Amino acid sequence: MSHDLNRRGFLKGALAAAGAAAASGMVLPQAVQASSNKEMAAMLDLSKCVGCESCVDACREVNAKYMPEPVKPIPKMFPPRVPTEDWSDKRDVRDRLTPYNWLYIQTAYGRDASGEELEVFIPRRCMHCQNPPCANLCPFGAARKEKNGLTRIDPDICLGGAKCRQVCPWNIPQRQSGVGLYLDLATAYAGNGVMFKCHRCYERMAQGETPACIEACPEGVQTIGPRDEIIARAKERAKEINGYIYGLEENGGTNTIYVSPVPFEELNQSLEEQLAEMIEEETEQAATEQGLNDAGEKKRLKKKVAKKLGQGRPHLRPVANAMADSENLTIALLVAPIAGAAAGLAKAKKFFSSGKKPRNEVGNEKQQ
Repeated sequence: MSHDLNRRGFLKGALAAAGAAAASGMVLPQAVQASSNKEMAAMLDLSKCVGCESCVDACREVNAKYMPEPVKPIPKMFPPRVPTEDWSDKRDVRDRLTPYNWLYIQTAYGRDASGEELEVFIPRRCMHCQNPPCANLCPFGAARKEKNGLTRIDPDICLGGAKCRQVCPWNIPQRQSGVGLYLDLATAYAGNGVMFKCHRCYERMAQGETPACIEACPEGVQTIGPRDEIIARAKERAKEINGYIYGLEENGGTNTIYVSPVPFEELNQSLEEQLAEMIEEETEQAATEQGLNDAGEKKRLKKKVAKKLGQGRPHLRPVANAMADSENLTIALLVAPIAGAAAGLAKAKKFFSSGKKPRNEVGNEKQQ
């Protein structure tokens, strides 16, 4: 039997199973639910961004209450090779995404349609995908997509296993060790902290308010609204400036839509060149400090440095729909009931350990 027939057979069976699961009341992964153009999306007009970082400051201020405060010393994991990720002493870092910096400005260079070379500033945060692999594939149900199109991670449930970062096409979520539910479980063996990323000011949106980054921008770079309206506006704006769009099709479609006067291929090339230069510089510095002269040792060091510097610095390459892959869809269908049960147990544990009621879903949260 051909691969295509196998794939069609699987998808037919998977969708039948999804229908049965829906009928039984099981929460299904977003990959087998219909996405809605009424989800809220944001358009970022990069021709207007001046890189002032007002959005970064606003994000930090409004979300300060969500920032992690790890226990010190941070418990060691077993086996020892499991890395601890601690950003608590580097909270001022603003040139990448961290657990304390959910939005940052990239700077890239390229030519517009007329051939003029431009410097382009790019606010980067979670893309809030329509079919987010982070939410579909989290084995504990900590990451989830809301009906209004935002994706967020519940810090009360997250164990910091970083599955969300592994499956995110842009490696957006970042981990802070020494915080979260894992500390109350088998600390050295299960989890490693909590994953953090932009949650698009979900509490503000639940109250009908605008996300802080959008509200604070003095140049009107961002616009938020129903996705179908934002797409129409993005296409109109791209036509006005002979520009280009990113996020409309990436990963099956996102709720973050960029419009740029410079092709995204050029912007991404510029970002990759900058990253390559950073990697070379840090590798040489580290090799000198460690007294490494062997070519093989330097190569291994460079690979390690590249992994470290690449995290939290999203690319602008084309991205295929991760949840269109049959293997990921299989995993999503298998994970859904397990994740639901895990999330329920985590909330129950929090309830009994704190003596407080678990908070309700978005839109109905009550302050403790």
